[in-house]
Amino acid sequence: MFNKVERLISSRNLKPKKKEGFLKVISIFSFLGIMLGVAILIIVMSVMNGFRNDLTNKIIGFNPHIVIKPYSSDIDQSFKLKLKREYQFFKITETFGGEAVVVNNDLVKGVFVKGINKKSENIKSIENNLIDGNLQDFEVGKIILGKQLAINLGVVVGDSINLMSSAFISTPMGGLPMQESFEIVAVFSSGFYEFDQGVVFLNLNDSLSFFDKTEKDLNLEIKLDDPLKADFYKKKIEMINENYYVYSWTDLNKSFFAALKLERNIMFIILTLIIIVAAFNIISGLTILIKNKTKEIAIFKTLGLSNQSITKSFFLTGFTIGFLASIAGVIFGVIFSFYIEDIRFFISSTFNLEIFPEDIYYLDKLPSEINPISILIIFLFSIIVTAVASFFPAKAVSKMDTIKALKYE
Repeated sequence: MFNKVERLISSRNLKPKKKEGFLKVISIFSFLGIMLGVAILIIVMSVMNGFRNDLTNKIIGFNPHIVIKPYSSDIDQSFKLKLKREYQFFKITETFGGEAVVVNNDLVKGVFVKGINKKSENIKSIENNLIDGNLQDFEVGKIILGKQLAINLGVVVGDSINLMSSAFISTPMGGLPMQESFEIVAVFSSGFYEFDQGVVFLNLNDSLSFFDKTEKDLNLEIKLDDPLKADFYKKKIEMINENYYVYSWTDLNKSFFAALKLERNIMFIILTLIIIVAAFNIISGLTILIKNKTKEIAIFKTLGLSNQSITKSFFLTGFTIGFLASIAGVIFGVIFSFYIEDIRFFISSTFNLEIFPEDIYYLDKLPSEINPISILIIFLFSIIVTAVASFFPAKAVSKMDTIKALKYE
């Protein structure tokens, strides 16, 4: 693509003389600007990808992938058998949930109560995140709390707490909310702050009696081997019986993940401006270089070097700066993304700064996921911008009048 003469001219242009020190400064700033732009883009995209995937895994970990609730009719046994027969890989469990209020001494906290049995998939998720207690003791009259809720209430395993139901019982004094006392049998930590302080687990029979419900009111929860296919199977289930309300984990978090995607795309667009601005340095640098090399360019033409070859040599000069800067930016960005949690911890401990508050971001560490496809897209974008920025000034060489250039130089 580039012959020996073109590469030689380009290499000479990349090593400006002492009297051309200003060109050297512009080249350095062009290199640093593109390198930092690429690196920052990779770092931000890696953190955004890690943030999204960590939250997804935490949400999926404790929540069912598909939920079926009775709507215009109860969920009958024939429907359950048909589901199990047609989709044998479904992990189906019966649950019931509702809102309640925890009352402990002078503290009152609203929570979501979820009734499960010891053989459900939820127990496995809790067991993987257990920090205190024993799930073997999870029987009638027992309750499982999240870490944040236990801290807020000031309770530990073995203590008892009162729950106030949204269901009312009839008394001589009128309707009163049902209250029951439960012993704390275990405490879990999902790493998802809102979940740890807002959800409690009861035995399935306890939850039905607590909300004054029967087995006809039970919901079906389904876990899949591939959670990303939840919407596909949701539509299949709706076709079996339209009298039930069916939703997936993506329906519950659609606005949240849409906001994350929008934020990620906006950040990409904004940060690409760094690369574009840095590319303008290449344009200005090449323009000044061509102006200073007017005499040499005219001599090259008189010696028989074509306009195309001269254009290619100056294009190669700008493109080399951008190409090397892009590679350096990729290396720097990947290394920084890989060690970003260590860097965050160092800055936080050294300067006593809380860079990533757990109660705001719902995560206990700064996530990062290096995506090769994202890196490739960023690298190609940088190369394209660099190529365009190098082409237009280099193209101006072909319009130069050789006679006038020699006459005035």
